[in-house]
Amino acid sequence: MSKASYPLKLPASVKAAAARLAKEDGVSLNQWISVAIAQKIGVVETAADFLKRRAGMSQPADMLPFLDKAKRETPPAGDEI
Repeated sequence: MSKASYPLKLPASVKAAAARLAKEDGVSLNQWISVAIAQKIGVVETAADFLKRRAGMSQPADMLPFLDKAKRETPPAGDEI
């Protein structure tokens, strides 16, 4: 596996929390951050793939009948503009 370095600047509070969690996991801060980034990439790519498959061949205009119906409904209490 090739590796690349990247100078990462974090707010002190985020770095402290990440360092604490890395220590609890028994890994280096670098390894903990690498795994966290890999997990985030997996989540984002999985969600994007799911949404693409779910949407299928739908087009934005396909939502218009639902939006037209929603216009006639009164918003629930607390959800007014």
